[in-house]
Amino acid sequence: MLTGYSDILESLKPITLEEMESIRLMNRTDSKYLANEHQLSSLLEMARGEYMVQCIDGIRAGEYGTVYFDDADNTMYLNHHNGRLTRQKVRVRSYIDSNLDFFEIKLKNNHGRTKKKRIRLTSRDSYLEDGAAQFLRDNAMLDIPMEALSEKIQNHFQRITLVNNARTERLTIDRELSFHNFQSGIDRKMDNLVVIEVKRDGNTYSPIMDILRQLRIHPSGFSKYCIGMALTTPGIKRNMFNMRIRNIEKLTAI
Repeated sequence: MLTGYSDILESLKPITLEEMESIRLMNRTDSKYLANEHQLSSLLEMARGEYMVQCIDGIRAGEYGTVYFDDADNTMYLNHHNGRLTRQKVRVRSYIDSNLDFFEIKLKNNHGRTKKKRIRLTSRDSYLEDGAAQFLRDNAMLDIPMEALSEKIQNHFQRITLVNNARTERLTIDRELSFHNFQSGIDRKMDNLVVIEVKRDGNTYSPIMDILRQLRIHPSGFSKYCIGMALTTPGIKRNMFNMRIRNIEKLTAI
């Protein structure tokens, strides 16, 4: 549980996973923001009374893990780095507290829309036995077969999910982010970084947008896969991410 503001989370009205799944944001816009732990504490305090917190089996800050795959040429990483509008990520997402694992394909089209397709796994490592290769063939945007992919990096983070009282937006707050690179063996922690993603129903009023402006937290693109690869893969092309990495280092050094 969070140190320093666990009481704030406990004071928020809970919303169940089943209730969260009933919230359909049909005309959705997504925006990401980067903050640090000090700003997060202020944000949660200011959001009190305006937002509910997702609660699963009494847990209000869940543990997540992700394993990302790519080919020998790091095609999916480089497509993102080089600004290709149509791209994909392939990963296994683990909901650690719930003991749930999914093989996922995250697709982004040239209109900026993101779709996620996934299948349930028996365990984190059972993706081949559970049909990941066929699922990839049926749903991938890129013609890269499963046998050409390998595990590149793993991340771990803690996630808080909030929804506003009007149920017209939800936001995820990821913290305590860490990476492990399977090939280089390099580990990297970003303990003071907070990644906020706001998902809104069109242009409806958003309390969190006012709060973010007051705290001077500005929109910023952020890919856990790409930043993790850039930080833990010696010699990889990363010039398009260097400015963002420097900004993150300044933000988290406060």
